[in-house]
Amino acid sequence: MRLLLVEDDPVLGPKLQSALNKAGYATDLSVDGIDAQAMGDIETYDLIVLDLGLPGQSGLEVLKNWREANNATPVIILTARDAWEDKVLGFKAGADDYLAKPFQTEELLVRINAVLRRCSGLNTGALTYAGLSLDESDQSVTLSSGEKLLLTGTEFKLLRYFMLHPGQLLSKSTLTEHVYQLDSDKDSNVMEVYVNRLRQKLGAELIQTRRGQGYIFGNPDG
Repeated sequence: MRLLLVEDDPVLGPKLQSALNKAGYATDLSVDGIDAQAMGDIETYDLIVLDLGLPGQSGLEVLKNWREANNATPVIILTARDAWEDKVLGFKAGADDYLAKPFQTEELLVRINAVLRRCSGLNTGALTYAGLSLDESDQSVTLSSGEKLLLTGTEFKLLRYFMLHPGQLLSKSTLTEHVYQLDSDKDSNVMEVYVNRLRQKLGAELIQTRRGQGYIFGNPDG
């Protein structure tokens, strides 16, 4: 899953980016409201973590502009202000969740997971599908047999995206956009290698290939 983190604090921003990357998210960092709005308009993100107090343009204005442009990417607001009026303004502007500073990184991760599942139409809690259970704490997957398999960073990111979008036709370019960060070397052909690795671990029948179109995880007919 690919995230945009918008935070101008020179210490907190890189710290959160590192924590999110470690948790298996491909995270781009923006430190300016104007730059953040452009990135959110142009790039493909699964979720945006947005600070309200930004230089250039406030986070609230950035969010309003995204929503007016029909950008429906889920947004979690971060702010040092915890007055109820700010929460109301944030939700009215289109925020999906709200977290007041100071906060624990673990709480942010839980909220990110919850929002992603809710926006994908899934229940909160452990991510499960087709007998698989994904453990995001140690980036492993448990099979229906009870066997637990550790995943590499890219395997974990790819499987999580598949499990959040079961039955959907996903092109290699779409998978690449959601697995790698902005400054990464995005070679969509490498995605085939990781898909094959997952097939070897989980079973070839779980990921179908649609020649010239992409992949379908699980049963496309439900």
